[in-house]
Amino acid sequence: MVDLVTPSDLQLAALDRAGYRLTGPRRAVAELIAARRGHFTAADLVDDSAARRLDMSRATIFRTLDVLEAVGAIERIDLPTGDHAYITCEPAAHHHHVVCERCGRANDVDDAGLAAVVERIGRETGYRIDAHRLELFGLCPTCQVELDARRP
Repeated sequence: MVDLVTPSDLQLAALDRAGYRLTGPRRAVAELIAARRGHFTAADLVDDSAARRLDMSRATIFRTLDVLEAVGAIERIDLPTGDHAYITCEPAAHHHHVVCERCGRANDVDDAGLAAVVERIGRETGYRIDAHRLELFGLCPTCQVELDARRP
């Protein structure tokens, strides 16, 4: 028999590895996140919590998001609209994201040679580059097919 690992298990494991207690509210937030498809906002989780009649404050949700972000289980992304959202990630080496503008689905992508570009920019500008982020936005394959099917 194979044990299936759920997205919430990955988030809880990241918390556990970092030495955080796996409290009921943290477990509940991990479940709310796991139930979502694509990117999500803190407000989405507050709404989901209310819809499920969970007795959880906004502050608990925001604090849990901060902790999950600190351990690398989720990442904050800046959307083209200027808003920000979160996506789930497996805590791993540095990576970037490609995000569907329609459904919010996100995929991790590796460095793809960007480290060399960042290093060159540092040399040319004299800056010591300590960090960088890259989010690519477009339409995922599923949304492309759905939109193409609607065209006459």
